[in-house]
Amino acid sequence: MNDAEISLAATLEPISDIAASVNISEDALIPYGHHMAKVDTQKLPTSGKRGKLVLVTAVSPTPAGEGKSTVSVGIADALNLVGSKTMVALREPSLGPVFGMKGGAT
Repeated sequence: MNDAEISLAATLEPISDIAASVNISEDALIPYGHHMAKVDTQKLPTSGKRGKLVLVTAVSPTPAGEGKSTVSVGIADALNLVGSKTMVALREPSLGPVFGMKGGAT
């Protein structure tokens, strides 16, 4: 299957369910439809426990197109697989074509 076929075959979960899986209440969500939302950080629960941050930067994609987005999603999937509550944010995922490199959002 190509990327478009995979995308069309996917079943999207409601954003409220995804937020609940990482202890974000619906009250903290500013929804844009059923599958996207911004998060009001002022309404996030506070606890003494601090999270960890993995920053993936400055990766030139391989000839197959594996770059920052692919690596970031892979790290998040691996951490979720071992039981960590993990979120991934892809910032500016489609700048590859601007710089004449393969890319275009994984």
